[in-house]
Amino acid sequence: MPLSIEEILETIRMTEVEHFDIRTVTLGIDLRDCSSDNLERLKKNIYDKIMRVASEHVKAARKVEMEYGISIANKRISITPLAIVADGYHPEDFVEIAQTLDRAAEELGVDYLAGYSALVQKGFSKGDLALIKSIPNALSLTKHVCSSVNVATTKAGINMDAARLMGEIVKATAEKTADRDAIGCAKLVVFANAPEDNPFIAGAFHGVSEPEVVVNVGISGPGVILRAVREAPEQLDMASLSDRIRRMAFKITRAGEFIGKKVAEFQNVQFGIVDISLAPTPMPGDSVADILKAMGLEDVGAAGTTAALALLTDSVKKGGMMATSHVGGMSGAFIPVSEDAGMIEAAEKGHISIEKLEAMTSVCSVGLDMIAIPGDTPASVISGIILDECAIGIMNNKTTAARIIPVPGKKAGEFVDYGGLLGKAPIMKVSQLNNQIFVNRGGQYPAPSRGQRN
Repeated sequence: MPLSIEEILETIRMTEVEHFDIRTVTLGIDLRDCSSDNLERLKKNIYDKIMRVASEHVKAARKVEMEYGISIANKRISITPLAIVADGYHPEDFVEIAQTLDRAAEELGVDYLAGYSALVQKGFSKGDLALIKSIPNALSLTKHVCSSVNVATTKAGINMDAARLMGEIVKATAEKTADRDAIGCAKLVVFANAPEDNPFIAGAFHGVSEPEVVVNVGISGPGVILRAVREAPEQLDMASLSDRIRRMAFKITRAGEFIGKKVAEFQNVQFGIVDISLAPTPMPGDSVADILKAMGLEDVGAAGTTAALALLTDSVKKGGMMATSHVGGMSGAFIPVSEDAGMIEAAEKGHISIEKLEAMTSVCSVGLDMIAIPGDTPASVISGIILDECAIGIMNNKTTAARIIPVPGKKAGEFVDYGGLLGKAPIMKVSQLNNQIFVNRGGQYPAPSRGQRN
């Protein structure tokens, strides 16, 4: 059903008062036909295809913004996991390919290009290992390239060797970008159950089951949901509160689908999905944490926080699924500490800890996101955090992830400020208890019984 004029006008009001925007329109591109056993030819094939296919992407998004008055915060590209496209190459070759991707992104005017990725939940190919080893150099030498590695699924279990290695890679990436407060780690995420159609950075990639070219859209809208919750009477029961959230989620999802379809239409490509995750920003009034407080908590971290987040996530999903048949990606509520003004404030006051955030990831749409930690944190501890998130993901059959930033030279209680959507990250305390024997056991962590669903 097409969006009515009344709905468009209401959505415009949301953008002016409640910070509603379309967080991203992400153009997914299949690069498997670019493969070559010659590095120069491979780079040329990749560059030429991206430039050809995505030539109208930014222009189409801007046209939609002007026609309908709804801001699209980011214009992005995702590609087939590069380890698949460039299997057989060496780490230094992958770095050259990353620079080629960065050049294409810069010339096209997109904010980020994602898919510098490997899927290793059950083992490594030579290309997987080469790409992973190249990540610190690749992210230090590029501006727009984002990387992700999937190390676990409910069906396969956890690749313990990959989880251990990724702790070392995160640490090395931080050191390579130490002069920029470990900004490389903000473009690197480690997944369990990574979705193939995720439009959000840093974990986006174009899955092998996706169309040749597709537009996926990620909405925002915490401010819109916040108004609905704040206007609810204190005595309103949970079912009725959930209904208010569902109704608002329905409206913003409809707007997101409308905008995504228009961007796809102007490029003459297929529309894919709407990721209905609530994506906060550091801007006041655009916070998931503030929604949780408006539900009746003194602050994030109070007893009941996980229950409140579960209700919010479930209500958003239900409202979004009523609005469109094309829900995908991660869809729920993001809780990135540095990108959410309310989360930043709660962390600064000591009301939330990384352990409480880990509990909250069991019901949010992804996982530990944009968590800055002391720069002297051992790689094994980072691997342990990754393993904890993977365990939550595979046991609950949901996407979880860790985007951890060990900031060189910083200690717990200090801050690092990245500006823009990445925000201001408080350095959070983490346990330094020795876990090396556990992390180094290696092998395949068995799939849970719920993974056997045939």
